[in-house]
Amino acid sequence: MRIYSVRLVAAAVTIGAVLATLSGCGSDGSSGPVDTGGAQGLRAPGVAALPATDPTRIPAVGERLQRRIPADTGQVLAVYGEGEDSPDATAVLYMKEGPEWRRVARWAAHNGRKGWTLEHYSGDDRSPVGVFGLTDAGGVLDDPGSRLPYDQDYVAYAPTVNAVAYDHVFDYVIAIDYNRLPGTVPHDPTRPLGDDRGGGIWLHLDHGDGTSGCVSLPKGAMKFLLRTLDPAQHPMMVMGDERELRA
Repeated sequence: MRIYSVRLVAAAVTIGAVLATLSGCGSDGSSGPVDTGGAQGLRAPGVAALPATDPTRIPAVGERLQRRIPADTGQVLAVYGEGEDSPDATAVLYMKEGPEWRRVARWAAHNGRKGWTLEHYSGDDRSPVGVFGLTDAGGVLDDPGSRLPYDQDYVAYAPTVNAVAYDHVFDYVIAIDYNRLPGTVPHDPTRPLGDDRGGGIWLHLDHGDGTSGCVSLPKGAMKFLLRTLDPAQHPMMVMGDERELRA
């Protein structure tokens, strides 16, 4: 595992960006996986049970997005938004066993405070719908054993909202490869689609409400993902509201 250069300005289970853009994102939750098991019958508050489905496909994801998952991907984190304008979601980690996808873990999550969009712009407070790579990680805290390249930087990941609930939002982050260059640190400012299309869309710690466009999870979930997502498995993120996911 390669590790990015560490700038220590201040001290800050395995199974297998600009900061201004992120103001208002993500807490110091401690819960790990909500459950493990098969893909059928997933239920979470506000999310309908997923029906029995073809085990070779990610549940409740239609052909439009399904075909964008690369054939060599062995890990998918699916974020099922409760509604187009809702900040509430459920995140489910799937891993491939032979030709079939197995549900490994599930967590309550939050997305953009104004919901979801097919065309994300800076400041719209919505999360982009789509399929994105998960290639790079970092945070305020020491590397917890990440398989993804991990960049520790107290300054770059300092919270941008002066409120207790936000003190730990960037303790751990995983960059979602929307409008960024994979293989760079999560806070790299390069925006291939242009600055107006936003960026710095991360997975990070939850503070109990919607974000500026990121997806937030409990601290235990972030540690679990960092220790589990394997670059050799080409992990991907499938995310959106229920209607767009099924389209």
